[in-house]
Amino acid sequence: MGIIFRQSIKSTVVHWIGAIVGMITMLYIQPSFLTTKEIGLMKVLYESGLLICTFALLGAPSSAIRFFPYFKNNKNKDNGFFFYLLILPSIGAIIFIPLVIFLKNIIIDFFAEKSALYVEYFNWVIPLILFLMYWITFESYSNVKMRIAVPKLIREIGVRILLLAIYVLYGFKVLTLTELVTCAISVYAVAMVCTFFYIRKFDSVTLKYDRKFIGKPLQNKILKYTGFLFLAAVSGNILNQLDVFMLASLKGLDTTGVYTILIYIVAMIDMPSRAISAISAPIAADSLKNDDFEKANKLYKEVSLHQLLSGSIIFMFIWINLDNIFAIIPNGATFAPGKWVVLFLGIAKIITMTLNFGGVLISYSRYYYWSLFFSFFIFGTGFAANLLLIPILGMTGASLATLTACILSYSVQQWIVLKKIKGNPYTINTIKQVALILTLVGINFLLPKWSQNPFIDAAYRSIIVGLLTITFLYKLKISAPINRIIDKSVEKIKTFAKIQKK
Repeated sequence: MGIIFRQSIKSTVVHWIGAIVGMITMLYIQPSFLTTKEIGLMKVLYESGLLICTFALLGAPSSAIRFFPYFKNNKNKDNGFFFYLLILPSIGAIIFIPLVIFLKNIIIDFFAEKSALYVEYFNWVIPLILFLMYWITFESYSNVKMRIAVPKLIREIGVRILLLAIYVLYGFKVLTLTELVTCAISVYAVAMVCTFFYIRKFDSVTLKYDRKFIGKPLQNKILKYTGFLFLAAVSGNILNQLDVFMLASLKGLDTTGVYTILIYIVAMIDMPSRAISAISAPIAADSLKNDDFEKANKLYKEVSLHQLLSGSIIFMFIWINLDNIFAIIPNGATFAPGKWVVLFLGIAKIITMTLNFGGVLISYSRYYYWSLFFSFFIFGTGFAANLLLIPILGMTGASLATLTACILSYSVQQWIVLKKIKGNPYTINTIKQVALILTLVGINFLLPKWSQNPFIDAAYRSIIVGLLTITFLYKLKISAPINRIIDKSVEKIKTFAKIQKK
């Protein structure tokens, strides 16, 4: 876990810098300069491109992680891995982009009544699909090479700074709405190109390949795995955007715009999780290649605990300061009714963070075909819940549907993980962490409101709860790496104090 912890810390720094930029963009710039309808438009356009891109990738990111160990030889050569990695999205683009064009009228009919503005800009989804597809592919190549920092820098900071600048220009009437959409889509083209030049810098990227190396057995493994992965993506990945699409269709872009801001508040929860998962997945794939379930399950426990730990602490700070956040952001009264949305989505996010690595283990093991059944179950549950709850409760219904689907689906997934690879993420430290968070939320509830100024009240609550969090984490010994960091920090402070006395 040492390398994972170190790498995740480095990437988390990038994530948090990006989070600051993203926070300014999503919680200040967008609500100040864009209407909720325009925010909804930008969200639905991006999610549309991402959804089709997921299909068109044909499982390339997961295939890259699973099969990269098969391509390496004793001299650490890749035997044409980059060439084979590009084949899948290229075939996917040839299939799915014409399919989207062919089904255009059917797709826009779904949104025509409540989200006419999305229909007007639908054509921009096509280039967005291409940019996202190859950007993700180049990122995947960098990940299997254990080079995650720069791609994360491009994704978390570079893209967000460019988008922030574009929204400001639109706010000052330098750009029209059409130019805003054009520039925003072009940002992903820039990210794709930058990521490609980065991987060229650290690796001799080439389209040369050894035809003899990828023999029939390996070829069949890749094709079979990719086929199952694609079918799983058809159902599983739709759920990630299902609430947004159904809100846009049933309630319109205005409601979707409000929901988008609330989603971003919750999205801050899993930033450390992304770094941990990115560096852990290749290690898991290498272990499962040799059916080393003991090592994989030990990794599962470590990853699960640290994802729960980081996610629950971040969500706790968001929740205890949520009223202050709504008071600070422009037009906060528009978003304040979404408090329950944040709660339901936040709990769903923590469940996902804690148990998601179990799905990674299944995907990279010889039992990967179970992910297909799991994905169809997720989609069916999510679709039914959204269809039932959105007309009644609006965006609160969408968030409750997400939580319901999350609880049911991850219960099924964990049962599969336990049965097939004896994977159990829970330890006594899991219970300690849950109890700690509930206790700290209870303590915050007892704290009186110290100031009507939201900045002062947020600082006061965060300092008190933060100090208690560090103290209890250390005393309960929930995480050995965190205890070591605290010990080293205390030692440095003592050393500095001694030097100052001299």
